[in-house]
Amino acid sequence: MRVGIDVGGTFTDLVALDESSGALLRLKVPTTPRAPEEAVIEALRSFVRSQGDAPFELIAHSSTIATNALLGQIHLELPRVALLTTEGFRDVLEIGRQNRAEVYNLFVQRPRPLVAREDRIGVRERLDHRGEVVTPLDRASLTSALAQLERTGASAVAISFLHSYANSAHERAAAEALRDRLPHVDITLSSEIDPEYREYERTSTTVVNALLVPLVRRYLRRLEEEVRKLGVTAPLYVMQSNGGMAAIEVAAGRPATIIESGPASGVIGAAFLGRKLGLINVLSFDMGGTTAKAGTIFGGEPQVVGEFEAAGRTHSGRAVKGSGYPVRFPFVDLAEVSAGGGTIAWIDAGGALRVGPLSAGADPGPAAYGKGDRPTVTDANIVLGRLNPVALLGGEMPIDALRSRRAVASLLVNFPELDLDRLAAGIVALVDNEMAKVLRIVSIERGYDPRTFTLMAFGGGGPLHACALAEELEIARVIVPPSPGLFSAWGLLAADVRASFVRTLMQLSDRIDTAKIDAAFAEMEEAGARELAAQGVASGEMTFLRELEMRYLGQGYELSVSLTTPHRAIEAFHEKHERTYGYASREDVVEIVAARLVAIGKVVEPPLTSPAILGVRDTSRRSAPDDRRDVYFTKTGRIPTPILQRDALADGDGIEGPAVIEQYDSATLVPPGWSATLDSIGNLVLST
Repeated sequence: MRVGIDVGGTFTDLVALDESSGALLRLKVPTTPRAPEEAVIEALRSFVRSQGDAPFELIAHSSTIATNALLGQIHLELPRVALLTTEGFRDVLEIGRQNRAEVYNLFVQRPRPLVAREDRIGVRERLDHRGEVVTPLDRASLTSALAQLERTGASAVAISFLHSYANSAHERAAAEALRDRLPHVDITLSSEIDPEYREYERTSTTVVNALLVPLVRRYLRRLEEEVRKLGVTAPLYVMQSNGGMAAIEVAAGRPATIIESGPASGVIGAAFLGRKLGLINVLSFDMGGTTAKAGTIFGGEPQVVGEFEAAGRTHSGRAVKGSGYPVRFPFVDLAEVSAGGGTIAWIDAGGALRVGPLSAGADPGPAAYGKGDRPTVTDANIVLGRLNPVALLGGEMPIDALRSRRAVASLLVNFPELDLDRLAAGIVALVDNEMAKVLRIVSIERGYDPRTFTLMAFGGGGPLHACALAEELEIARVIVPPSPGLFSAWGLLAADVRASFVRTLMQLSDRIDTAKIDAAFAEMEEAGARELAAQGVASGEMTFLRELEMRYLGQGYELSVSLTTPHRAIEAFHEKHERTYGYASREDVVEIVAARLVAIGKVVEPPLTSPAILGVRDTSRRSAPDDRRDVYFTKTGRIPTPILQRDALADGDGIEGPAVIEQYDSATLVPPGWSATLDSIGNLVLST
C-alpha cells in the first residue's frame, strides 16, 4: 500500500494504492482545524483497521501547519526566536523593502516583525560581496552576543551575516560557538537555507525557517509516533512547496520548504495525468471547501517561481506585495481565492449580495450539514438541484436540503424582486466570477492564452463549476479525473522526491566564467545526491535539472531558464522574457545571477488503468432512465435533468447535457450544450 493524505479546509482525504491489485482505495474524514494531525491519524487509523495486516510502502502527507502557524491559528503559538546578524544591520528585517501593501492608505501597517528588536543582536564582523573579509569575526563581540541571546530564552536562533552567501565561514563559526553554549537551541544559517544575495529576503527566509522549526518538528514527530503506534513502519514523506516530496527528517529541519505544501499536490497530479493523456498545456483548477486554486502546466511541467510571501494577503487571487514575510524557496506558482463550497453568502452595508471571503469551514460547515445556518455555495448548489439533496459521500453524509433552502431564503428579504432559484444562481455566479479571475491570473497574466489549454477540474466542487469557468475563458475541453474530490491526495502518490539548491554567481554575458558555473553545479549535484540517498533514493533513480537565473543588466528581478550551455541559456532567456513581458532586448548585456539545481528522485508511478483509479467498477449499477431531478440553469431555468452514477458508466459512454454525474467524492455538472465522454482510464472528458 502507498498512502497519500491531504488536509483540506473541510475534509481530510486519504487515498491508498494497492500495488498488488492496482485498486485505489479512498476515505474522507472531517478536518480538525485546530489540531490537523488528529484528522490525519483518524483517517489512517480507520484505514489500517479496514486493511488488517496489509504492508505499507510509504505514507505521503501534505500539511498546512506551517501556513496556519504564520497566520496566527489558535493552539499553534509561534516560539520566541532570536536573530544574530552583522553589527549595524539588525534592523534590516524591519526596514525591508519600501513597498506598501496599500499605496493610498496613510495608516497602512507593515507586517509585524517576526523577531522583536531586543532579540535582534549584532556581532562585529564584515564580509564584502565577493566573500572577502573586511572585518574578522570578533570573538569578544560574539561571546557578548551569545550571553545576551541566552538571556532572551529563545528556543530558536537565525544567523544571517552580511554577504554570507559568498562566504559562510563567519556564520559557521558563530553556529559552532552557539551549539557549545546552548546545545538545546535550534539554529538556522542563512548560508544553508538561502545562499543568495539580497539581505532582506535572505534574512526573512532564515527567520521564518528558524521560527517554524520547533513547531513543525514537534508536529511531525507526534505524527510519526502515532503512525508507529498503529504498527505502520513505512517511511513518512511530506509534500514541499516545490511540488516534490521530502522525508519528514528533512522537512522538520527546513520547514520553510513546506509552507505551501497543501496546494502543490493537486497541480503535480494534474501535470502527471496531463502528460499521460498527451496534454502538455493544462490549467489546474481545484475547488475545495474553503478555497479555489489555479495553476499552470506548460510544456508538461508545473510552473514554479522562486519566492513568495508567507502569511501575506491576497486581493482577487493576486498576492498583495508587502503584506507578508518573504520566503525564497521554489514553489508551484498558484493563484488562490477564498471561494469554496463552504464560502458564505452575505449582504453588505450597501445592500449588495456578496460571497466570501469568510467560510463556514469544517465546523459548522454549510447549513446542509446540519450545524450552521448561514448560506454557503454548497447550499446554493443544493437549492439549484445540482448537488444531491439527500446525502453526499455515497450516502455516508446526510444532507438537510430544507435547511439549505431556509439559509439561502434568509437573504431574499433584501431582494424582493428575486425568487429562491435566481438568488441561489446569483450566489453561484458571483463565486464563479471570483474563480475565473484566478484562472486568468495564471494564464493571461503569465503570458499564456487559456484557449490553447485544457482545464483539469478537481476538488469536491471543481467539476460542478468547471464548464461555467471554461465558457468564461473560451476553453473548449475540460478533464475531470476519476476521483476528483480526492485528486490532491492522489497527486501525492505521483510526486517525486525533490531537493533544491542554489548558488549566487553574478556574471555578465560578455564575461562568462564557465568553469565557475560548472563547479557550482558539480557541488550542488554532489549535495543533492547525498540528500536523495539519505531519503532512500537509489542512485539509478536520480536526475538533476540545471537552471540559471538571469536578467538584463540593471533589472531588479530574474527569470529562470533551463541550462544546456550558458550561451543557449541566454537565448532561452531572451525568448522567455519576450513571452513573459512582450519584448526582448538582445543587444543588452545579460546578467547571470544564480545557478539553481533540482535533484529529483523518481518514485514508482501510479498506474493509469480503470481499476487503479476507481477500484472495482460496478457496471451493473447503470442509472435508470427515470433517475431525474429538476436542475436550474441560468439560460433555461429549471428543467428535468438525468442523474447518473459515475461508477456505473462504461468506457466510451457518451452523455449529452444537461446531466449531473454523481460519485462518492464529487458531482460533475454537464450543462446544456456540453457533452461528456468516459475515456479508457476513467476520466470524464467534457466538451462543447
